[in-house]
Amino acid sequence: MKKLPKKVLAALLTFALILTMAMPMMVQADGSDVKVACILGTGGLGDQSFNDLVYEGLQKAESELGITFDYAEPKQVTDFEVIMRDMSDSGEYAVIMCIGFDQTDALSIVAPDYPDQQYAFIDGTVEADNVVCYNCKEHEGSFLVGALAALMKQDAATYNLQDNKNLGFIGAMETDLIVRFAAGFQAGAQYIDPDMTVDIQYVSGDNPFGDTTTAKEIANGQFSRGCDIIYHAAGGSGLGVFTAAAESGFLAIGCNSNQNIIDPDHIVASMLKRVDSAAFEICKGAVEGNLAVGQNVVMGVQDEGIGYTLEGSNIEVSQDIVDQVEEIREKIISGEIEVPETL
Repeated sequence: MKKLPKKVLAALLTFALILTMAMPMMVQADGSDVKVACILGTGGLGDQSFNDLVYEGLQKAESELGITFDYAEPKQVTDFEVIMRDMSDSGEYAVIMCIGFDQTDALSIVAPDYPDQQYAFIDGTVEADNVVCYNCKEHEGSFLVGALAALMKQDAATYNLQDNKNLGFIGAMETDLIVRFAAGFQAGAQYIDPDMTVDIQYVSGDNPFGDTTTAKEIANGQFSRGCDIIYHAAGGSGLGVFTAAAESGFLAIGCNSNQNIIDPDHIVASMLKRVDSAAFEICKGAVEGNLAVGQNVVMGVQDEGIGYTLEGSNIEVSQDIVDQVEEIREKIISGEIEVPETL
């Protein structure tokens, strides 16, 4: 075998050395030894909304990052603290995700007792050195679908709507978080037409995120008063709104995930809240060891954490209306429109 010239050999050795030094930067983080826990909201899986979206984020992290995860589906608010303590006592989780603002009290009590355990809170705020919070500007996305609904009402005949200025909103319960949805929706509608009215009601009760019967009754009552586009922010209860829309013949707007596909003939749009992205980013932070504990991460229209979609709906919204809503979206991003968080 012929010997390589010294200059060529030196060049190859130099290249090999550079390649070796670069290898650690080229290899992606391996999450195979990272285990994550998730405490879902009381609506549980199958809500085709908030909880299902978080679960999708976890599945993506499992597939792309290699993590493993456990999850719990509490039946009632009193279950939260018990589950949090059980998971924290195990010491096996890199991060424990708590989903939904109604876990605030439980996490505020538990987190200080386990200073070495990292927690992530989606849709709520707890100030602690071992908790990272992920929140969204729900009012911004709600403003967009409120404007959309009002624009459709201005062209009522095209969309087989009643010629009035009545819209409906159904929230799970009257909390600051849910009120942000209502405030944004009302503000968006009244941005288009100051005379537009929004009938705002809440499911409430013992199971506000999973009471489809009450949500359906409220929706039918709103429809009887002339509200033929109804937007919900009620988790699994929102499925009752869709049932009423199909049976009574009005239009609905979904929430959190793309719910248009549930009933394309009656759901015209969905406000998107990318909690799946938040769940994935939390897992990624755990894998890379840089989870932003002690901080509050807020996602809005500007960073695409919040938005809306017409995809999957059979209701054809005119390009003119879409263009107007997109123009409004740009004005929110630029700061020309400042969306209110309260009614």
